[in-house]
Amino acid sequence: MELNKVYQGDCLEVMKTFTDECIDLTVTSPPYDNLRDYNGYNFNFEGIAQELYRITKKGGIVVWVVGDATIKGSETGTSFKQALYFKEIGFNLHDTMIWNKGCFSAVGTLKSRYASVFEYMFILSKGYPKSFNPIKDRKTIHGGKKVNGTVRNKDGSTKPFSKEVTINEYGQRFNIWEQSPQRQRGGHPAPFPEKLAEDHIKSWSNEGDLVLDPMCGSGTTCKMAKLNNRNFIGIDCSEEYCKIASERIKAAQNMLGFLPLDTLK
Repeated sequence: MELNKVYQGDCLEVMKTFTDECIDLTVTSPPYDNLRDYNGYNFNFEGIAQELYRITKKGGIVVWVVGDATIKGSETGTSFKQALYFKEIGFNLHDTMIWNKGCFSAVGTLKSRYASVFEYMFILSKGYPKSFNPIKDRKTIHGGKKVNGTVRNKDGSTKPFSKEVTINEYGQRFNIWEQSPQRQRGGHPAPFPEKLAEDHIKSWSNEGDLVLDPMCGSGTTCKMAKLNNRNFIGIDCSEEYCKIASERIKAAQNMLGFLPLDTLK
């Protein structure tokens, strides 16, 4: 296994060559429920999940971004089935986050249901997360104000703060993230939003960590990992997508003055 490369091949077979507990963080959005046409993928979910558990370090995280198709008037529930299977094989379902796209982008009818504008972002941990760097960009109503409040005791009584408290201007972000989808470009049908990938990378890993995207498509996770001083490994079965990913990563590296790397194997 070489770092900072995009491997072309079946991700299940490529991951089998990795050593146990070598990955700090996985950020991926698999091709779920055939909602998009991808080049030649073979999606063995259970096998992929098992390999992800094996190669994830203790305290490591898998960010699994998925949604559900609606077939004959009923959502498939594939997302929930996958989350429960991850739990069965040993992962903790650390958080169920929501990606609010803010726009209706799925195929379907609005005659009988509200528009679906979100996907699930399951945060799966192998034990207790070893890294959490919360993003604090939520504007607080009373930011900058000094307050003398109270805290509640176990018996229901209250007591005053031991000292005056100043409310921060920005608080920790909630687990519903608003991010517009990436516009289709560069030959990939569903490019992952760069900001979404970057915020997960910042949240669940540290500089120097190894970030994996086993179905990396056009390479967004790999690009944002490198730009945030993490190592990366990308895998995709499509030669076309691997070339797109390679070009994007090289352009980002050159822009920041990194030495060019041969990111396509």
